[in-house]
Amino acid sequence: MAHYIALVPDSNVLEVLHHQYEEVLHRYESLLLPEQADFRYAEGKWSIKEMLGHMIDTERIFSYRALAIARGETQKLPGFEQDEYMAVAQFSRQPLEDLLQQYQFLRKGNLLLFRSFSEEDLSRMGTSSGSPLSSRALIFMIAGHEQHHLNILTERYQLG
Repeated sequence: MAHYIALVPDSNVLEVLHHQYEEVLHRYESLLLPEQADFRYAEGKWSIKEMLGHMIDTERIFSYRALAIARGETQKLPGFEQDEYMAVAQFSRQPLEDLLQQYQFLRKGNLLLFRSFSEEDLSRMGTSSGSPLSSRALIFMIAGHEQHHLNILTERYQLG
């Protein structure tokens, strides 16, 4: 968790999320051929398209957690195992355009949701994956997780 948060500049996290939205769209829309989205930099690694699907799944899970905590959920929220999700997700069968549209709607909806949170909502604490955290921390984790994968797209896939 702290690793992802550390990747986010100490600034307005909603502006970071908006900038990332534009960056993700630019990078993925720059793929000219469908085969490019299926590229893997090494055997057993996720394709560029699968990485986008993983980012979507993770944002959905983290944003649900942020909402639940902001609304005062007192039950411990479960973790998730990314490799188990990826084993059954079948993102490679989905058209890249569909994944991009999912990403767009999800991010736009989350930006509206997060803007609606009061300072009290953002400061409210809950438990997720066995650790205490605030809804604000989860929003930073969304941005940090995405930055982590944007860095991988640049460094290992040369998609920048």
